[in-house]
Amino acid sequence: METKKSPKANLENYSKLFVQLGLVLALLIVYVGIEYKTFERDIDELGILNMGEEEVEDIPITERIEQIKPPPPPPPAPEVIEVVEDEEEVEETMLESTETDENEVVEVEEIVEVVEAEEVAEDVPFAIIEDAPIFPGCKGSKAELKKCLQKSIEKHVGRKFNTSLAGDLGLDPGKKKVYVVFKIDKSGNIVDVRARGPHARLEKEGISVVNSLPKMIPGKQRGRPVGVKYTLPITLLVE
Repeated sequence: METKKSPKANLENYSKLFVQLGLVLALLIVYVGIEYKTFERDIDELGILNMGEEEVEDIPITERIEQIKPPPPPPPAPEVIEVVEDEEEVEETMLESTETDENEVVEVEEIVEVVEAEEVAEDVPFAIIEDAPIFPGCKGSKAELKKCLQKSIEKHVGRKFNTSLAGDLGLDPGKKKVYVVFKIDKSGNIVDVRARGPHARLEKEGISVVNSLPKMIPGKQRGRPVGVKYTLPITLLVE
């Protein structure tokens, strides 16, 4: 048996209408939601505030009580001094008068003047020596003798020193210095010779040359022979 429907009862004919109604309802809901306003509520009265009585706290008043120190103990009683009778006889010392009479002869002992020997330093640097050592052949005043000694030593070293030795040792080009320190003792001999230089062979050569210096007249300080310290710088040019 075939079912028959009325065309008016068919809902598919109204589908477009339902869609339009749905859209209109949705737009209405959105519009109402956008235009909806809220207002602050006025509060006319506040609840009764119960203000309790404030509690007043009693703060005790404190007083600083200083500790009373006990008084210091009384000083000890003085010792009882026992008085003892002096039965012993005391001999009095009689002082004789030192005054002299005009007729009294006063003996005067002979006064011997003692001259203390002034100490002289054993060794004196050449720069401050009063009388410099005298090189054989030098003459003149003290200043001339001192200058002659220096020139004679330099001339002797320049003649005896092997200058070619510096080039044979492979040293760098330039000026090289060898410092020789020695002393002219109280007898005029050369002693305590030491050297310091860029090479041990140069130091040995410097010592050998200084030891070959002739014997001199010793230097004097305050009229007494003393040892004289001398420093001799030797300059070598290495090419």
